[in-house]
Amino acid sequence: MTLRAYPRPRKRTIAHGAALAAWLMAAAPGRGQEAEPAPEPGIPYAAEVSPEGAESLAATATAVAQTIRLRESAPTDAFGLIARVRADLPRLMEVLRADGHWGGSVAATIAGRPPDDPALPALLAAAREPVPVRFTLSPGPQYRIGRVEAAAEPVDSAPALRAAMASAGIAEGDPARVAAVLDAEGAIIDALRRAGHPLASVAGREVWVDHDRRTLDVAWRIAPGPRARFATPEVVGQQRVDDGLLRRTAARRIDGRDYAPATLERGRRALMALGVFESVRAEPGTALTPDGRLPVTFRVSERPRRALGASIAYETNYGAAVSVYWEHRNLFGGAERLRLEAEAARLGSSGLDNSTYRAFATLTTPEIWRQDARLTVRLGAVRERLEAYDRDAVLASALAERSLSERLAVQAGPLYEAGRIGRYGDLEDFSLVGFVTGLRWDDTESPLDPTRGIRAAVTATPFYSIQDGTTFTRLYASGSTYLDLTGDARGVLALRAALGATVGATRDEITLDKRFYSGGGGSVRGFTYQSIGPRDAGNRPLGGASLLELGAEWRQRISGPWGAVAFVEAGSVGEDSFPGSGDLRVGVGAGLRYLTAIGPIRVDVGVPLNRQRGDPAYGLYVGIGQAF
Repeated sequence: MTLRAYPRPRKRTIAHGAALAAWLMAAAPGRGQEAEPAPEPGIPYAAEVSPEGAESLAATATAVAQTIRLRESAPTDAFGLIARVRADLPRLMEVLRADGHWGGSVAATIAGRPPDDPALPALLAAAREPVPVRFTLSPGPQYRIGRVEAAAEPVDSAPALRAAMASAGIAEGDPARVAAVLDAEGAIIDALRRAGHPLASVAGREVWVDHDRRTLDVAWRIAPGPRARFATPEVVGQQRVDDGLLRRTAARRIDGRDYAPATLERGRRALMALGVFESVRAEPGTALTPDGRLPVTFRVSERPRRALGASIAYETNYGAAVSVYWEHRNLFGGAERLRLEAEAARLGSSGLDNSTYRAFATLTTPEIWRQDARLTVRLGAVRERLEAYDRDAVLASALAERSLSERLAVQAGPLYEAGRIGRYGDLEDFSLVGFVTGLRWDDTESPLDPTRGIRAAVTATPFYSIQDGTTFTRLYASGSTYLDLTGDARGVLALRAALGATVGATRDEITLDKRFYSGGGGSVRGFTYQSIGPRDAGNRPLGGASLLELGAEWRQRISGPWGAVAFVEAGSVGEDSFPGSGDLRVGVGAGLRYLTAIGPIRVDVGVPLNRQRGDPAYGLYVGIGQAF
């Protein structure tokens, strides 16, 4: 590609951009085309397209031809049929040109005669059988792209245009398809906008077809416009949410930054992340402010303030788990979210007395003292009856999280836990104070069904036991990555790993619920919940001071909303604090997925390959969302 004028005048064989405009009209059949009134009765006819040597164009030509599209829905008389066929000839010529066959031709016959045959109307009026209509496409050779040139307006913006032209994706010798020219044009403008030119536009386009050389030459006049920074954004459409909160939230992401579509999208996502809006639309201005900044308006639409929901899951070893929640999404007008939830799990395993019950209230505030930090306060009570331990406790935590970037966040905060915990019905008092610190990374595109990206989290939590003065630190790191190996999100390889270690105390000094456990639908499918690792004389899990988990899952879309998975997972719980010091247990399995608007519904069957005493032969898991 070059940025210069043509060295010599050339003959124009089509008007400026005429072929492009005609193709846009032809590519959207029915737009601006009204079906003519249909007199009754109409003449029955059968129509077909015969592309000679260009079979790949048959489907497009059939879709464009009004004679075929209107055959059943709008019957017509002899003169109407002839008019349809004549009108389709230039439409089908544009199909050829759109694919680069600028020297091709199109012919048509009605009952074996050309449409301009004077005897044709009387012949059609007397027809009793369906009249054959045939379009013949003679594409001829495919033309190639010739010269591709662009001139900057004004001239001093040529360096910006020269850099953007590298993204055009069109070169001399490529097939002279109309779509390639339009795509190149859009790519140039997009590249200029990514480079900070928000008002980039096409000032003009000239297209020449040279039939002697069998080439299509293109010359653009591009106006990059000035580079700009974002002005302080405005937010409109809110009804109950504090205006100041919304302006601060959007301004933190874009105000004063160099213009870029990705930066604008970050501002839009920040408003969506508040959880109070059904939709957020970014509307950049069409002119710069006097100080050279680009105004932006975010147009929002609020969600209902309150929501009620429920979910159900099932595991063969312990039965069903049911949870319900009620949520207020804008409690005090500042996008504060209050969530009340309750859960009953292990229902039907061995009577309701041995079931597990949990209830929590969670208040999330998006700003702390007008700073870009989110505070989550959680209060709850649990009554757990598990194979590893029994626990009756109250819990409280306050966790602050600050985003360091769109993907990276840091979190910290205290927690408190007190109650009674033990095994075999022998429960003792306990009280723990801890302080959570951690980092979280997430660049996936979906919380429930990711197809690309990485998720990772690292936490370190020191604990102090008020009862006996014991101190220990619990370290945990987990990560997962998603690889779209087919390029269309239909075949995704998901990988997962987790490491855990406790330092400062032996396994037996660690409170039972703070030990590491593995097994179940969220870790190693095929094994019972918490069953992997050391066991006591009664064959019940003892937990460990370290954890290692690995998993791989192939997720394949089958048809429509249906999908399937195959997985292999492994877990190890060790008495020592070094991950991997325990025996590694492996489970394999497969499952089905049904995609819904709230995430995939999953049904998995896992089989343990190296069972311990008492382990079942398989596990069945039902839930919402992917396993990880």
